[in-house]
Amino acid sequence: MMRTLTAQTPNSRYWRRSVAIGAMAVAMSAAPGAVAQTQREAELEARLNQLEAAVSALKSELTQARSEQQASTQIVQKADSRVAALEAKPAAEGFKVGATTFKLGGFVKVVGSATRYDDGVVPGGSLGKEFYLPQQIPVGGGSSRDIIGHARQTRLAFSTSTPLGGQEVKSVVEFDFALAAAPLGAQRATNPYTPTFRRGFISYGNWLVGQEWTTFQNPNHFPETTDFVGPMDGAIFVRQMMVQYRQPLSADWSLYLAAENPQTETIGTTSAALEDNDSDRMPDLVAKLAYKGEAGEMHIAGLYRKLSIHGDGFGDTANGWGISAAGKVPFGPQGRHDIRFSATYGQGMGRYFTVGFVPDAIYDPAIGDRLYIVDNFAGFAAIKLGWTDTIRSTVMAAYQKAWYPDAIALPDLANVAAYSVAGNIFWSPVKQLDLGIEYRHGQREVASGLKGEIDRLEMAAKFTF
Repeated sequence: MMRTLTAQTPNSRYWRRSVAIGAMAVAMSAAPGAVAQTQREAELEARLNQLEAAVSALKSELTQARSEQQASTQIVQKADSRVAALEAKPAAEGFKVGATTFKLGGFVKVVGSATRYDDGVVPGGSLGKEFYLPQQIPVGGGSSRDIIGHARQTRLAFSTSTPLGGQEVKSVVEFDFALAAAPLGAQRATNPYTPTFRRGFISYGNWLVGQEWTTFQNPNHFPETTDFVGPMDGAIFVRQMMVQYRQPLSADWSLYLAAENPQTETIGTTSAALEDNDSDRMPDLVAKLAYKGEAGEMHIAGLYRKLSIHGDGFGDTANGWGISAAGKVPFGPQGRHDIRFSATYGQGMGRYFTVGFVPDAIYDPAIGDRLYIVDNFAGFAAIKLGWTDTIRSTVMAAYQKAWYPDAIALPDLANVAAYSVAGNIFWSPVKQLDLGIEYRHGQREVASGLKGEIDRLEMAAKFTF
C-alpha cells in the first residue's frame, strides 16, 4: 500500500508537469496583458487631463470675454448717456456782462408778390402793395397789376435778463422795417426803409410794463403765412403801452389784467380818413382768462373803453366795449396739424381791428356835438396740415363787418365789410429756414356799394437766427 501511495508513476509526473507548465504559461500570458492595459489607461488619463485643462482655459477665456463685453457695454451706455445729456442740455445763448445776460435774435425775411387789382390802382409807396391791407384794396376803377419784392419784414430783437430777489428782471426791444410808409423813390436805387419800433417792455415776476401786443389778443394764434399777418380782415392787431398783471390760477390757467394806452379814432360825414383824437381821459381796460396746456391755447377776453373827443369848448365821451375768443388747437400725429381761430364783437372798438379798417365812432360838429358809436364783428379761422416733418400748408379765411348808426350820412369810401381766403404751402429744409408760396383772394366793400377785389400770388423765404 505504501508504495502505491508514494510511488510516482509516469502518468502522475506527466500531469503535475503539465499543470505547472500551464500555470506558468497562464502567468506569462497574463502579465503582458495587464501591463499593456495600465499604459492605455495612463494615456487616456493624460489625454483627459489635457482636455480638462483646455476646457478650463476656454471657460476662463469665455468668462473674461463676457466681463470685457459687459465692461464695454457699460462704457458705451455711459457714453450714450453723456451724449444724450449734452444734446438735451440747451445750448448756451447770448453773452453775460456782470449778472445780466444779453441776447440778440430775429429773422431775415424776403418777399416777392404779383398782384392783380380788379377795380383800381394802389398808389406808389402804399403799405397795401407789400402786405395785405383790405382798406387799401382800390374800388371804382379799372384793373391793374403790380409786381414787387422787398425785405422789409426783416426783424431784430434784443433782450436782457438779470436776477433780482430770486426772480428775473427782463427787457425786450424789437423793431423791423415793415409798417413805416415807404419813402418816395425808395425803389429807385437803395430801398432805404425806416426802422419801425415794435415792442419795448420790462417784466418782473407777474408784472409787465411797456409796449407789447395788446392783452386783448394773442399773436401766437395768427396762422403761418407769407404775408405780414395773413387774415388781416378778421384779426385784432394792436401793439401799445400798457401795465399788465398776470395771475396764475393753476398749471394751465392764468388771469390777465391790463390798463392800456387809449386812442379814439373817428371819421366825419364827408371824409373816410381816420382822425386821431388825442384827448382820452382814461386807459383802455382789458381782462383775459387764458388756457395753455395739452389741449392747446385758448382765451376769452373783455375790453372796456371810454371814448373821448374834446376841443375848445366842445366834445363828448361814450362807452366802448368788446369781447373776443381765440385759440390754437393741435391735433393729429405729433400735433403736426392745428386749428386756429378768432372771433370778436364790440362797439366803439374799430381801431383794434385790421390797423383801423373802421373807426370807433363818427363825429362831426355839423350833426351835433356827439360821438356816434360803430358796431363791429371780425373773425378768422385757419387749419394747418403738417404733411411731413418739413412740409406743411395752411388754409385760412377771414371776415369783418361794420354797422354804422342809422340816419347818419357816411362818406362814400367808408369801409363796410371785407373778406379774404388764402392757402399756402411751406417747406423747411432745415429747422431755421422756411420757404413758402401762397395765393390770396380778398374783397373790400365801401358805403357807396362799390367793391374792389385783389388776387395775389406771393413767395417768401425766412431765416430765423
